[in-house]
Amino acid sequence: MKYVFFALAATVVIGSSAFAKEGMWTPDQLPEIADDLRATGLALDPESLTDLTGFPMGAVISLGGCTASFVSPQGLVITNHHCLRGSIQFNSTADNNYLVEGFLAESSDAELPAAPGTRVYVTVAVEDVTDRVRADIGADMDGVTINETIEARRKDIIAECEQQPGHRCQVSSFYGGLQYKLIDRLEIQDVRLVYAPGDNVGKYGGDIDNWMWPRHTGDYGFYRAWVGPDGLPAEYSEDNVPFEPEHYLKVSAAGLEDGDFVMAAGYPGSTQRYARMAEVVNTFEWRYPRTIDMLEGWIATVEEAAPEGTDARIKYEGLLAGLNNFHKNLGGQIEGARRVGLVDRRQQREQALNAWIEAEAPDRGFTETLAQLDALSEEITQAARDNWYYTNATRASLLSTAQRLYRLAHERQKPDAERESGFQQRDMTFFRQGMQALDRRYDPAVDRAVWLHFLQQYMNAPATARVAALDEALGLPDGWNEEIVGRILDRHYAETGLGEVDRRLALMDAELEEFESSDDPFIQLAVALFEHDMALERQSKDRTGRMSILRPDYMEAIINWQRSEGYAAYPDANSTLRITYGTVMGGSPRDGLMYAPFTTLEGILEKDTGESPFDAPEAQLERIRAGDYGPYKLESLGSVPVNFLSDLDVTGGNSGSATLNADGELVGLLFDGTIESVNSDWDFDPRTTRSIHVDTRFMLWQMDKVDGAHALIEEMEIVR
Repeated sequence: MKYVFFALAATVVIGSSAFAKEGMWTPDQLPEIADDLRATGLALDPESLTDLTGFPMGAVISLGGCTASFVSPQGLVITNHHCLRGSIQFNSTADNNYLVEGFLAESSDAELPAAPGTRVYVTVAVEDVTDRVRADIGADMDGVTINETIEARRKDIIAECEQQPGHRCQVSSFYGGLQYKLIDRLEIQDVRLVYAPGDNVGKYGGDIDNWMWPRHTGDYGFYRAWVGPDGLPAEYSEDNVPFEPEHYLKVSAAGLEDGDFVMAAGYPGSTQRYARMAEVVNTFEWRYPRTIDMLEGWIATVEEAAPEGTDARIKYEGLLAGLNNFHKNLGGQIEGARRVGLVDRRQQREQALNAWIEAEAPDRGFTETLAQLDALSEEITQAARDNWYYTNATRASLLSTAQRLYRLAHERQKPDAERESGFQQRDMTFFRQGMQALDRRYDPAVDRAVWLHFLQQYMNAPATARVAALDEALGLPDGWNEEIVGRILDRHYAETGLGEVDRRLALMDAELEEFESSDDPFIQLAVALFEHDMALERQSKDRTGRMSILRPDYMEAIINWQRSEGYAAYPDANSTLRITYGTVMGGSPRDGLMYAPFTTLEGILEKDTGESPFDAPEAQLERIRAGDYGPYKLESLGSVPVNFLSDLDVTGGNSGSATLNADGELVGLLFDGTIESVNSDWDFDPRTTRSIHVDTRFMLWQMDKVDGAHALIEEMEIVR
């Protein structure tokens, strides 16, 4: 099979401009769709958006899972409340619960350290490195060799890039591995919590309103990036100074009207727009339904073991929020797939692709590629099903900790360049911080309850799901017996030292012999499972390597076919910087259901019950009742807008993305999508896809009228 690499950005939209509203475009692609950007309303030069160190892209940053932006020359960072909620949780206790009360630093000296591992990543350069990564890779190589060769080359490129002090680099795959780019990022390590409203603003509506419209959630908050006195990234120190970004966004208090141009710049996580039929069927008929059942049991177990108001519940708030969000998302995806007929649509697309191959590219080897790709997808599917119960049965936090520490001891026997990603020297700061942060998200009683729950499912599963290494190491009986298994777990938690942070940190430097002679039951279990886990990993590498041959060839067929149909092929989301654009727009996702483009302060009053999650602060309610809108009122609404809808094409990871107007001014933060939109990870539907944003006018109103964050308003450049 032969690889033919070509300039992907040369594929352009040549048909209806409607195509342009779909797509998470890489910045280098924007000049090719410049006409539609201007026609939709962009006032900036589209070429300027390709400059990652210029305005406004130089102000857009990544938090490594969420997006954020600089909004002042003193390193002030704005993002979603749910993106910094882990830092609020980290600094909270039962007696001083910022999740309930909110937090506002009265001065920069009072800013609190963010949760361990929190980073601000500023993208400074992107370089195509496809030739270096893919040189001499071919189908005559076995999958493991392909995988390890590609990974070794990525590590070499990253190591070269990270010779620059304070930089954290990555090599990202685009179009299924048809293209690789080096992403050079400045890594700011000292990040501090500045201001966040309480959950009764930042999470107003809770899981009930999650993914729903109308929405009235103040999903925003602020960090600040700090660096050493020399201006270079440094770990937390009282001597550090605020970072001075080259660019920051102006914040609009003038706001938007229905139909106005908007665009979002952010770091979307992942989409599967080009997934094959076999992947789609497995996902929606098996994986998603099975995961929903798993999540429901997990959530119920944590909620029972960590009652509300306890310190244990505070530790698990972040996990519960994530599990509930995932649960609702998957339900929406399943319903969305049914509503749009996703399986039938994908089947029609594959038939059209096959017809194009037969007519236009019969000699390119694409037909053989598709057959092999579908067979490999089935193999991957079966492996996931075979390992489902074992994967869940090993979810205990202290077991995962022991496994990571024992793996580190193995990897430390190798030269640094040959270690697995996650265990190299460049990863040790994160590794150490993860060991430290466990204290803030772990409770032994809750962890035991979760482990017991998953072990019960494992032991009640078909016999073929059982793994001898796990059964023998734990001494599990043939059938489920809660009393016996409970005693086994009690011994593990009573006799382990991994609950102590000092012990975990000390084991980062331990040799293999210390682990293999340990009497700690969790470490003994990690040692016993190691060979089985490594065998699973090697099988996974083999499949990944073979996919690295097939997927690029498949994507080359897709790109050429779509070009022949008159529209561009943007790459699936992969946590790299993307631009998406459209307009402020309501919608009608189903017959008889109408979505207005804005919600207002009065909607908060209508929803308020005084009980969580509809328990708005009394000071906020008083201002709303008094009609105290200040300069933030939108005359066409007669009130202050809280949230608004757009037709932007986004996904997870876009949370916190700067929503910009035609002049590149901040008019909102993207934080969610409607429940009808979640299926857009797989299939873009212009009728139903709507993104939800918190309006800057509401943020400024809340900061000004309710929370007294006047110093932050003064620090930002407000456009009125």
